[in-house]
Amino acid sequence: MRSIIYYVREFLRPEWLKKFFFAKTAPLATPSYFKDYPSLTEKECTGCFACMMICPAPGGIVVLAKKDEWVPTVYPGHCIRCGLCVEACPEGVLASGRILDVTRRDKTAFSSWYRLEVEDALCMRCGNCCVSCPVNRQVDPQLAGTGTSSSDEVIMRIEGGRVRILHEEKCTGCKTCEINCPNSAIRVARMVEGVQGEEAEA
Repeated sequence: MRSIIYYVREFLRPEWLKKFFFAKTAPLATPSYFKDYPSLTEKECTGCFACMMICPAPGGIVVLAKKDEWVPTVYPGHCIRCGLCVEACPEGVLASGRILDVTRRDKTAFSSWYRLEVEDALCMRCGNCCVSCPVNRQVDPQLAGTGTSSSDEVIMRIEGGRVRILHEEKCTGCKTCEINCPNSAIRVARMVEGVQGEEAEA
């Protein structure tokens, strides 16, 4: 009984009641380093798709064509707020926290390219990959239906009974060749490398 009376008296003290009913917490402040979902800056998107290429979350960001301009669209349900798309964009179209300030200060950037790999055991040399490639068709409009080409400027062509990759650096990562291969024998892999200093400014 004494313990109950003690607790009642303790909790009814004016100081305790004042602290309990008028408790205040410090206002919440977002830290400068906080990475929120990427937002658009005022800079124009050129449609290079570097943000989509580097995004590790499937469907996190998609670059859409709207009224004759490219617009990156972030989907919060998929985005993991890693900030890689912000760092990879060469035009500074996206922003999140202080990522852009840090990359400018440290002179860092991403260098990216695509690698084409053909699995000879699965490839049946049909030429679908070569014919469907939009870059190939642009370089050589006379590209044969079998995937053979007389031009040395195409990305790939059927040569010597197999698919030969000539200009991997011209690949835009559209994956049309991969989609149109009936045997899933060709793969388009995105490659990313961090650079710093003069290479980043180039």
